[in-house]
Amino acid sequence: MLTRVLIEPRPRDDLGLVLLLDLALQELFTRYPASRSHPVDPATTFLVAVAGGDAVGCVGLMPVVDGVGEIKRLYVRPDHRGQGIARRLITSAEALARHRGAITLRLATGSRQPEAMTLYQSAGYRPTQPYGKYARQPTALCYLKSLA
Repeated sequence: MLTRVLIEPRPRDDLGLVLLLDLALQELFTRYPASRSHPVDPATTFLVAVAGGDAVGCVGLMPVVDGVGEIKRLYVRPDHRGQGIARRLITSAEALARHRGAITLRLATGSRQPEAMTLYQSAGYRPTQPYGKYARQPTALCYLKSLA
């Protein structure tokens, strides 16, 4: 059964968002035990999926620079996966990025996240060369999507 979900912006210190980011970090450390940190840039804007009054998923959007935006921290609680929430979060982040002048969106995931790779590819993201800090991470997989 699909749950009614509202996607809304939330401040970085929102308790529901803080919990989601902590859960996302725990999952990353479980999948990548050698990883030491995954800081969140304070300039990141977050959208939160709310179902039944609870924060159940989130996605971050970095500031758009030279027409390029970047998606960060897409996460949905395990008990709410398989309901299309992640896809709605991506669509909402894309709309916000377009509104902010992005013509391209990029993102990075990891080789130990096959469900993320499948989701991004089905949403129109295509593999691209690793960028920035991801160029030095052997498990990093980067994707790009034109919003034009």
